[in-house]
Amino acid sequence: MLILTHHPTQTAIVEIEIKLALDTGAVRKLPRHPALAQGQAVQQRLYSVYFDTADFALLRAGIALRLRRVGYHWVQTVKARAGSGGVLAQRPEWETRIAGKRPDLAVLPDEARALLPDVDVDRLAAVFETAFRRTAWQVATADGTVEVVLDRGEIRAGDETWPIREVELELKTGTVAELFNLADRLVADLPVHLEPRSKAQRGYQLAGALPLTPVKAVLPAFDPETSAGEAYCAIARACLAQFEANLPGYLADPRAPDPEYVHQMRVAMRRLRAATGLLRFMGLDTPAWVGELKWLMGELSLARDWDVFVTETLARVAAGLERPQALEPLTAVAQRLREQANAHATRALNDTRLVRLWLTLERALAEFPATPIGARQWAEAALERRYRQLRRLGNRLDELDPVERHALRIAGKKLRYAAEFFAPLKPKAARRFISRLAHLQDVLGVLNDVAVTARLLEEAKQAGGTVVWEGAGLVAGFLAHEQAERLTELDQAWQTFRAVKPYWRKPTA
Repeated sequence: MLILTHHPTQTAIVEIEIKLALDTGAVRKLPRHPALAQGQAVQQRLYSVYFDTADFALLRAGIALRLRRVGYHWVQTVKARAGSGGVLAQRPEWETRIAGKRPDLAVLPDEARALLPDVDVDRLAAVFETAFRRTAWQVATADGTVEVVLDRGEIRAGDETWPIREVELELKTGTVAELFNLADRLVADLPVHLEPRSKAQRGYQLAGALPLTPVKAVLPAFDPETSAGEAYCAIARACLAQFEANLPGYLADPRAPDPEYVHQMRVAMRRLRAATGLLRFMGLDTPAWVGELKWLMGELSLARDWDVFVTETLARVAAGLERPQALEPLTAVAQRLREQANAHATRALNDTRLVRLWLTLERALAEFPATPIGARQWAEAALERRYRQLRRLGNRLDELDPVERHALRIAGKKLRYAAEFFAPLKPKAARRFISRLAHLQDVLGVLNDVAVTARLLEEAKQAGGTVVWEGAGLVAGFLAHEQAERLTELDQAWQTFRAVKPYWRKPTA
């Protein structure tokens, strides 16, 4: 464990830990796992109270303030916002033993108080509490020690409760590799799933202060003068964070999930795949785990396709019909197929295979090799290649068949993601370039939707029989007309994009 500061009564640390959720079967199996046989189990009961203001000022500042009862004493803990994804967490934390049952902010060191919003300690009140039994093992590794902690109990906010069943692996000494090696051993034998939220996040959600909402991509504003490897890791971790932020919301209502959750998870994985495709421009090979990334994207794709068909395509077609009730049989069949697709996606998201993939991704980033080139050099090489690939196809726009137009759309998507990744090079010029590219991509997306919809209509016909034929014909006809209009719009969108200067190029004399 890395000690950042030291004080006779308070310590600031950076935790490096892996946190996973367990089902009831895994809770029973974990204490008997061979990896823990060498360690002596130490048990204790923990009771904690989390404090905040009535308007949740600490929450908005990314701060968790907790009092935990330890024997006859209380220990105050302040945790700052996490510095990476929720599965592999790194966050500063300050612990202080205090005399009473109320928070005492005056005992915090200067660097901790600097993170706190300006709040009156008398305004702080209990928001929720946690009560659980903790079993801990100190596991010796080849070059250090990892603490394995099993927590079982519940979170309470008023009359609402939420179970706690999770395991945390915290690196005490040694290399991060040993942390992942031990995690891999446990995951290979236990049914686990991802839980990126801390107990504090879940407690705030239970208290109604932190509603679950879909989260869009937020890319890090890395320094263009940093190394290419550091820039890639920052981009990749932002993709993982976006996926993790949307996972709990999707799984909270698996029977009728908000379609935006699965959409944003797919966006996160497409971004990660696009960023990983740029590794060759810094002289690195494509990682072996890309195949598993394709698996995950495939597991989510069908749910997204049916979500769009039911919530967007059918609604758009119905609005243009004199007799929209003709679509009702098709809508009923499509809704059933949509539910089946989302059930399939839910099983994949709860599968241990996803956990193994996530550990692989986190490990790859934690052990990413040093790169000799800088982020700016990497960005310019990658953007130039992606731009030329798009121009080669776009300059033959009038000759492209549907398959080649699909290739044009994919090339545009790869360029757009790269342009967004490297926007910190020239933010203002990048916004103009990305805006025009996004419009071109939207037009191409509508044309691609026609091909996707044709496939879904065939599946609906097989599932529903002749009762859906009329509706399927109406949808196909509507989209054929829409496609003709979009083909006319495509040429204009391409010419508008061609006119914008690539923002990464140096000005010509």
